[in-house]
Amino acid sequence: MLENMKVKIVNRSDNALPEYSTSHSAGMDIKAFLSDSITIRSGEITLIPTGLYIELPDGYEAQIRPRSGLALKHGITILNAPGTIDADYRGEIGIILINHSPSDFVINNGDRICQMIVTEYTKVEWLSANELNESKRGDGGFGHTGI
Repeated sequence: MLENMKVKIVNRSDNALPEYSTSHSAGMDIKAFLSDSITIRSGEITLIPTGLYIELPDGYEAQIRPRSGLALKHGITILNAPGTIDADYRGEIGIILINHSPSDFVINNGDRICQMIVTEYTKVEWLSANELNESKRGDGGFGHTGI
């Protein structure tokens, strides 16, 4: 069984804390914190406030990811997916949504607008080199393995 990590959170919204929808969910649903509904027009980018502030431990990040239902049914997704919240960020979590559909979409207070996943990361220390070891793939890039 996985152990739960304790993370400090300030909730200045009138919504419940982020929560997992099912016992096997990897992401917690994040809700919009709005005094009035917001209409995202077709092709428009909008920053949606959440009223949430978190204090992650060093070595962890929170990733903001789209909700598949919003993407499939309404063309609403996270512009910079996945968004990253660094451990030293203490400001309000804001969600950058974009409307890829031909229709306007209304966001109301309390609507689930994204998912948050907290994950550990590794810091990289670069080793300067004049060449790299060969690999089977080599420099094969975009589309080199076929469709």
